[in-house]
Amino acid sequence: MHTKRISGPGEVPPLAGFTVGVTAARRADELAALLERRGAAVLRAPVLRIVPLSDDAELLATTKRLLDDGPDVVVATTAIGFRGWIEAADGWGLGEALLRRLGEAELLARGPKVRGAVRAAGLTEAWSPASESMAEVLERLLEEGVEGRCVAVQLHGEPLPGFSETLRAAGATVVGVPVYRWMPPEDLAPVDRLLDAVFARALDAVSFTSAPAAASLLERAERRGRLGELLDAFRGDVLAACVGPVTALPLQAHDVPTRQPERFRLGPLVQLIASELPGRVRPLPVAGHRVEIRGHAAVVDGVLRPVPPAGMALLRCLARRPGWVVGRAELLRALPGAGRDEHAVETAMARLRSALGAPKLVQTVVKRGYRLSLDPHADDKYGTADA
Repeated sequence: MHTKRISGPGEVPPLAGFTVGVTAARRADELAALLERRGAAVLRAPVLRIVPLSDDAELLATTKRLLDDGPDVVVATTAIGFRGWIEAADGWGLGEALLRRLGEAELLARGPKVRGAVRAAGLTEAWSPASESMAEVLERLLEEGVEGRCVAVQLHGEPLPGFSETLRAAGATVVGVPVYRWMPPEDLAPVDRLLDAVFARALDAVSFTSAPAAASLLERAERRGRLGELLDAFRGDVLAACVGPVTALPLQAHDVPTRQPERFRLGPLVQLIASELPGRVRPLPVAGHRVEIRGHAAVVDGVLRPVPPAGMALLRCLARRPGWVVGRAELLRALPGAGRDEHAVETAMARLRSALGAPKLVQTVVKRGYRLSLDPHADDKYGTADA
C-alpha cells in the first residue's frame, strides 16, 4: 500500500495544533499576531501592567534630582524607554532642561535602536557597543574609571543583574531612572486562567518577554498554593520560552529549564517556539499513516485534524505505549471528569476516530481495550528510527 509522506514546509503551519500562552503587557498584540500567523492558538494573560509615565512620581523625583545635580554619565538601555523619559519630561515642563543635562553628560547608548532614539532627541551618543551588550558597557565604564562619578542608568522594568552593584563597588554613585515600572494587573482572572491551563497541560508553551513577568506568574502560583504544580509543568510538558537570559532568571532560580533565542527580539522568540514545539513531537507510523500528536490536534499524513479534549486525552494515553493494548479502566482514568462510566470511553473513542479521519488508526481489542495500530517495521520508511 502506498503511504503518503507528510507535506513539505508551508502546508501545515509549524505551530498549528499547539497553544501558546502570552504573558506580555507591552507589544502583546504583536507577539500574539506572530504566533497566530504560524498557526498557534494563543491564550493571552498580561501578568503585569505598566505604570503610566505621566503618573509616575518616582520617575519625576529622579528626573528632578538629575536636573539639580547633573550626572557625569548616562546609560540609555532601550529606545522606547529613552523616548518615554523625554516625553514624560516634556509633559512635566522639564523636557528642555533634561535634554540640556543629557547633552552635558557622557551619553552611552546600548545598541542601534537606542542610538537612533538618542539622535532623534537631538543628542549625540559618546559611544555605543557593537554587541548591544550591557556587559560591554560595564567593561568600558570600568576601564574609564568611575570613582567619584555619578552614573545615571535608564532602567526598563527589568533588573540589570550586577551592573549597578559593580559600578558602586568601583566607587560610582549610581542613579537608576525607573522608566516603565511594573505593577500587578488589576484583573487577575486571565492570569488564573493561564495558570489553570498550564496545570492541566492545555498549554504547550508560555512566552515571557520580561523578568518581572516571569516573577509575577511564579508569585501568583505561590499565592494560590500551587507553585509546585507550575514548576512541575515547566520542568516537564510545558515549554518556558524567554526572550533572553535576563528574562529567564526568575524561572532558572527555581530550576526551570528555559529556552532563549540567540537574538533577544520577539521575532527570534517566535521562531524558537515554532522550531521547538514541532521538534518535541515524535512522528508515529500507524496503520499505514504518519501521525503527529500535537497539543490539541493530530497531523495525519500532512493534514491537521483538530481533536476534542476527551479524544485528545485518549490519544495521548494510547500514544504513551504505541502498539500496546490499553485497558478501558486506564483510558477512563485519563478522561477528564468521566467518573466511573466506561461507556464514556466508547463515546470519546468514536469521536476520536471520526476526528482523525482514519478509523483504523485505533484498533479495538475485544474484551481488553484499545491500541494504536503501530507499524513496527515502518521506522526506516518514515524516518523515525533511532539513530
